[in-house]
Amino acid sequence: MILTTTDSVPGRRAARSLGLVRGSSVRARNVFRDLLAMLRNLVGGEVREYTKVLAESREQALDRMREEALALGADAVVGIRFESSEIMTGAAEILVYGTAVALEPAAGGK
Repeated sequence: MILTTTDSVPGRRAARSLGLVRGSSVRARNVFRDLLAMLRNLVGGEVREYTKVLAESREQALDRMREEALALGADAVVGIRFESSEIMTGAAEILVYGTAVALEPAAGGK
């Protein structure tokens, strides 16, 4: 499965659009992670605890979008975009979306 933020796949032509696909992940705060983050905030630097949880959320959202695209018979998802929002105090959503497409066979049948 090809995933790209561009509107097309270089060297390939979309045979047809299969529609919008999306995936999301909602994560709540963790008291212990928040304590470590607050301590790190006192001395400065990257808040690795939050970097890790956000990276995990993005990957989970991408996996869910990929599954939706595969269920439609897609070869690729183009125009991928990420959004994030706080949905309540202490919980945030990562949303990823794009257009599922079926690609024409590559030259040489690959």
